[in-house]
Amino acid sequence: MIGVIANPDDRAVVSEFFQLFKTPWEFYQNDGRYEVLLCATDSRFDESTAKLVLIYAGHELPFDAQETMIATRSSSTRTLLYKGVRVPVYGENVTFRKKGTDVLVEEQSQQPAMYQYQSQGRMVAHIGYDLFSEVRTVLTTGQPAAHAAIPTLDLHISLLRDLIVASGASLVEIPPIPEGYKFIACLTHDVDHPSIRRHGLDHTTLGFLYRATLGSLFDLLRGRISIQSLLANWAAVVELPFVYMGIANDFWSDFDDRYLQLEKGLPSTFFVIPFKGRPGKNSHKQAPRFRAACYGAQDITDAIRKVMAAGCEVGLHGIDAWADPSRGREEVEEIRRLTGVQEIGVRMHWLYYDQQSPEALERAGADYDSTIGYNETVGYRAGTTQVYRPLTATRLLELPLHVMDTALFYQSYLGLSPKQATTLLSRFVDNSTQFGGCLTINWHDRSLAPERLWGVIYRDLLQQLKDRGAWFATAGEVNSWFRKRRSAEFEKNCIEPDGVRAKVKVERNGHLPGLQLRIHNACKPSGAGAQPSNKHVDLAIDENVDKRIPCSASR
Repeated sequence: MIGVIANPDDRAVVSEFFQLFKTPWEFYQNDGRYEVLLCATDSRFDESTAKLVLIYAGHELPFDAQETMIATRSSSTRTLLYKGVRVPVYGENVTFRKKGTDVLVEEQSQQPAMYQYQSQGRMVAHIGYDLFSEVRTVLTTGQPAAHAAIPTLDLHISLLRDLIVASGASLVEIPPIPEGYKFIACLTHDVDHPSIRRHGLDHTTLGFLYRATLGSLFDLLRGRISIQSLLANWAAVVELPFVYMGIANDFWSDFDDRYLQLEKGLPSTFFVIPFKGRPGKNSHKQAPRFRAACYGAQDITDAIRKVMAAGCEVGLHGIDAWADPSRGREEVEEIRRLTGVQEIGVRMHWLYYDQQSPEALERAGADYDSTIGYNETVGYRAGTTQVYRPLTATRLLELPLHVMDTALFYQSYLGLSPKQATTLLSRFVDNSTQFGGCLTINWHDRSLAPERLWGVIYRDLLQQLKDRGAWFATAGEVNSWFRKRRSAEFEKNCIEPDGVRAKVKVERNGHLPGLQLRIHNACKPSGAGAQPSNKHVDLAIDENVDKRIPCSASR
């Protein structure tokens, strides 16, 4: 059991953090007995029962002053190295002069950002930043694009876990990994342009013509596309007048068939725009007119029915729901009417979002949101692979968006070649296998058609996800699985001399994969200087469980 001492204003942040690091904990009580104390405030406490005391503080503590420990102080962003991996910290932070450890150091100076010492038979560690301030920052403000590739929040969890396990304390958790799989893959498609014929000669068509002709030629010369792709794009340009006359097929309109064929039974989520011709609001003012879609969801009813019959999900690609609950309700109701489904998820068009959006979306009736991501790059805006509840929401969950095709390939964004994109995508898959959680991907409706032709890279990504053991799920299913995990409640663990007894209550949900109970260090080290085993035991659980793990099972 972890006893947590935090500032009163951080109680909601602490609670959400321990939904992500799903392990037994409680706010510190004077009569409580804890193996680990985690302190992120200057309050006094009785550490007599704890074998490990972790103090997160980005400022000087009384002991630091006595020992002249502090080397540097900073209130600006700095990057730490945790076992060689970069971890940005955004709030106040300190480094230390001596007694430091090379487990966590500041990148530029190589000065320790953590030190440990023994006190009355227990280990005490001062980590040089405020953990819960950092969690609040990444879950509200989000990470800048410069740090997009770093799953910062997941790394904070890893550091905390490693410190506890290395101390020899017993640790029980429910990792964000479905039983039988390595991680979750969520395939999504924003449906922005389901027909080029509807556009006439607007900015979308002009952009298509440039990218399909001169843009494709430049891409060929830079080695970014093949001659076959160039010829396919030029052929589409030649064909376009006949598309407008109704003689040739609209090469953007069969997105549903293309994805169903390419994904071959893998469930995915299509976010569709509810109403035609509405640009919506931008920071509570009128958005640019060209943001308005040339279709409404009712115009693609046949495609909606087809993908749903194939086991896919249809969600709302919202216009005003991020800022206007009344209009948001209208948008949600339109998707409910067309799909017959009550629980509707949202991703905002153009990824419009602010810190009031969770409350607005909740009031609009959305079940979950999947907007938090980047337009200009790919990565972990919220610092995590996990679904989380925004701090201003009551029930709404956020499924972060990690990879978007246009960010990868458009020259105004990352402008990657296929080879570069494949290399970058492999890193995201690696992170998913390391941390679990969900890798959320957005491949737009027209991205398999001219002038993009990004289908080969998408196909290769799907194969890699299969090979690495992903559970493929719709955004709604991912949301439901994380709700199931969040419903799990630990009873206080009984740490026995020869093992661990773990009691967990779980809401049963039969159509979803089960959870796993992971137990580290079921035995404590024996003898001075003994090293704890870093191995763990995983048990499948899908309902209430009361398990006793003997010492031998953890070795």
